[in-house]
Formats: sequence, structure tokens, C-alpha cells
Amino acid sequence: MTVDFGLSLPAGPPKGQLDKFLTDMDAVLPHLKGRFKSLWMTDHFFWGDAPTHEAWTVIAFVAARWPQFDIGPMVLGQSYRNPALLAKMAATLQTLSHGRFIMAIGAGWKEDEYHAYGYPYPSPGVRVEQLEDSLEIITRLWREPGQVTYLGKHYSITNAYCEPKPDPVPPIIVGGGGSKTMRLAAKFADWWNLPDANFADYNAKVDILRQQCDSVGRDPANLRLTWFGRMALGRTDAEARQRGGRWTNQNALAGTPAQVVEQLQQFIDLGVDYFMIEVLGVDQPGVRAMLLEEVLPQVQQI
Repeated sequence: MTVDFGLSLPAGPPKGQLDKFLTDMDAVLPHLKGRFKSLWMTDHFFWGDAPTHEAWTVIAFVAARWPQFDIGPMVLGQSYRNPALLAKMAATLQTLSHGRFIMAIGAGWKEDEYHAYGYPYPSPGVRVEQLEDSLEIITRLWREPGQVTYLGKHYSITNAYCEPKPDPVPPIIVGGGGSKTMRLAAKFADWWNLPDANFADYNAKVDILRQQCDSVGRDPANLRLTWFGRMALGRTDAEARQRGGRWTNQNALAGTPAQVVEQLQQFIDLGVDYFMIEVLGVDQPGVRAMLLEEVLPQVQQI
């Protein structure tokens, strides 16, 4: 089994250092070329008053600036963009990037963003229904020839074109750990993702995911398992804890390189073969050395 890695980009630059977002990436990414396959951006509007970049703008920019990598969001909040427009945006980016886009989408959850930006914030059940409509619209616009019509409970399209069609059709990731969301992953997705989960929690969700695959008549072996979260590396536990802050081995990959490899091995043994990771302190040479010289070679041996 081949194990792939993607780098999650920071949400934005530090206050007063607006150029640091780009200068760090220009410094870091040459070291990761050939070791990391993709770049990912989280889809949020703000974290308090910290500078926060808009995800889709970043993805389009990154696709052009660093063509060595695949690109994707982790994950798009379905509420934030009309699904037909989103399908068109993705088809355009897939064409212009020569097939490097990965679509990742979820039901949305960050309530303060909804209120602040004037989006309705319906119940979780309604947001999952909206996600189902979105997935229907996106997949039909990408795959069905000519004009497409779909009348959903929350979103609809009438005689809509999506030309050019994306070629190849981007993989779809459905992210989330709710039972209904996992059912949508079983029905629509090529990959499934669960963020910020330790192994025990992830393993329990995979059991539910397999049940949902059975319920829709899908072979769970055809649904790729992926993990998104943070990695806090240190020469000692204390150094890793200091670097990680609230990110510990209970919600992240955290510890010495050997400990992180052990944590990764548990997921790999379960069948997870794609890790989208925000490596805390990746702009620091010492952290990159632990990652590239100790963690990744050991994972390759696994």
C-alpha cells in the first residue's frame, strides 16, 4: 500500500506579518516536493481577529504558483457557495490545473461564521440534507451530458450546463463523523475524511462507515480512508507538548518522531493511506529534519 501525504496550509499570516504566509511556503515547499503530494486549505472566514485567508482564493492561487502539487480544500462548507456555482468553479480549476484538483466538502459547522456573514444556520439534519443536494448537483453537472435539471429539497438546477466537463472528474471527499454524513460518503464519495481524531475514535467511526456502505450496497474497500489533522514533533515529549499546545496525541499526531511513526502505523494498519497534515513549525529547519529524515522514511518502510 502506498501512503500519501498532503500539507495543510496555515489559515492565514500572523498579525503584522502579512507576507509571511507566502514567504514561508516559498521556503518550505521546495523541501517537500516529491515527499508531499498535495496542498490543502481549510474553509473558514475567521478565527477571532486572527488574519484568515478565504479558502477558494488560496486554492486557485496555489494551483498556479506551485504546480508540483495537487490542491484541495479541507473541507468546503457546503453552505458558503451555491452548489451549481461550486461545481462550475471546480470544473474550471480542474481544467486549468490539468487535473490536480480534489473536491472535499462537508455539511458545515462553525456557527459564528454563519451568523457573522449572514448565512442561515439551520439544524444539523437540514445541513446534511443540503449537503446531499449539493453532492447530487455537483456529481450530475460533472458527469451527465448536456443540460442538467435536478429538483432537490433545498437546492435545484434547471437546464444547467457545466462545460467544459472536468476531465478527469475530481475525486470527491466527504468529511465528517456523523452517521448521516458517513452515509453520504458511502453514496457519493471516492474518499472519506475525519479530522482531528485519535486512533480509537477513528477506528470506531470506520466501523460505522462500513455499516453505511453495506446499507447502500457499496464495497467499503472502494472508499479511500483519509485523515486530516495536526502534527507536533519534538525531540522530547516536553518539546512536542510545547510546540503542540492544545494539539496532543489525543487529537493529533504528537510526540517524538518514533512516537509519531507508531501513531501513524496504527492508522495505516487500519487502511488509512492519505494523511493531510498541518505540520506545526514546518518553517523551522529542525522540525523539517525530523519530518523528512525520520518520520517519512520510517513510514515508507511500513
